[in-house]
Amino acid sequence: MKQKIVIKVTTCCDKCRSKALKTAAIADGVNSVALEGDDKDKLVVIGERVDAACLTRALRKKINYAAIESVEEVKPEEKKAEEKKQEGDNKKKDEDKTPTPHYCQQPPRCELVSVVYDTNPGTCTIM
Repeated sequence: MKQKIVIKVTTCCDKCRSKALKTAAIADGVNSVALEGDDKDKLVVIGERVDAACLTRALRKKINYAAIESVEEVKPEEKKAEEKKQEGDNKKKDEDKTPTPHYCQQPPRCELVSVVYDTNPGTCTIM
């Protein structure tokens, strides 16, 4: 799910603005970052599965002030129009097909275990 996050930031100069942009750009799942508003005081972040609270916390560490204004879902409008046209054509084709189950497979986890043997065991039995 794509989401649009608007964060109000207080920046005093171009250097602070670029620092805010860089901080937001390296966050996980971010697709695009932009500055909006009259004073370029609103940072708009678009991405998938972006944690708005963690992003705001990181911005507060780099620059003085950052507050979340809004978080909303982005719905692509172009694809909806195309899908509606294709749905009418595909209804006839889909009636003949049986749905196939979709299984999400994760790669197996590998754990590294190291065993250390003491060649000179002491007299203490607790350790």
